[in-house]
Amino acid sequence: MKWMLVVLVGGITPVNTDLVFDKFADCLAAEEQMRKHYSDAFEAWDRWAAANIERRREYSKARDLQAKRLLGNIGTCVPHGADAQKPVASPDQSAPAAPSSQPAPQPNPRS
Repeated sequence: MKWMLVVLVGGITPVNTDLVFDKFADCLAAEEQMRKHYSDAFEAWDRWAAANIERRREYSKARDLQAKRLLGNIGTCVPHGADAQKPVASPDQSAPAAPSSQPAPQPNPRS
């Protein structure tokens, strides 16, 4: 089976890298290398920012944003190609939910 590295930008949005590996271990190694690259980029930015941003409060805010931007991206290896199986819905998930005779409870309004 072949494996493809997919990056989850901000931990949510999947981005296809078109990097395909024959071995799962190779894909994991590429993900680790990607993570190291992001970490190195953040550390380089942090050194620059510490030396160039005069106000501590502005530095702290900028550092938090940069950390989310760079370190929030994660990689994952997913099956790729004809060998990859598509998820199949289980029979109980494919049938629409039967309406219940009891209405759903409503939350109390806040005052």
